[in-house]
Amino acid sequence: MPTLLSEGLALLRHPGSVHLPVQALRCTLAREADGWRLCYALRGEVGRLALPAVSGVPQQRHGLWRHTCFEAFVARADAAENSGYWEFNFSPSGDWAAYAFERERVRSAAPLVLWQPPRIECMRAADELLINVWLADWSGMTPGRWQWGLSAVVEDNEGGLAYWALHHAKAQPDFHDRAGWRAVMEW
Repeated sequence: MPTLLSEGLALLRHPGSVHLPVQALRCTLAREADGWRLCYALRGEVGRLALPAVSGVPQQRHGLWRHTCFEAFVARADAAENSGYWEFNFSPSGDWAAYAFERERVRSAAPLVLWQPPRIECMRAADELLINVWLADWSGMTPGRWQWGLSAVVEDNEGGLAYWALHHAKAQPDFHDRAGWRAVMEW
């Protein structure tokens, strides 16, 4: 299995999180012809982590963040701090969720329109977990500078949760806080 830990952006465990057998968690983000590719690479004792089983046909499901889940938050880099943004959740099971927000933690009345669902591929070894995501452009996504918050919730076999992000600005984990969205990409 290829390793991506020498590439990408390091996600940091929130200091208030449970200590898990995870040595490193990184994410690469790249623009492709018709969308975005994200790859989350976790190095550690994968057998001690609770990973949702593949559920058949991947579908949109709510509450994925309650268990092991990889996430991306996206907003225009030049937008006001309390303006709209999108949230995507990607489960190792292949299930996903997508939400539009008018401002921090206030969901938009209009649903987020995806032209096609995310495609998620999970590869697992004893000491590495790779989650590859292909996310096609969606309504509202146009050329410009985009700010990304890359994060993950990782659960161990006892139900303990650890919260990982590019930056943690608050005493409690808060992936919706734009102060933690440290990746900026041009398209």
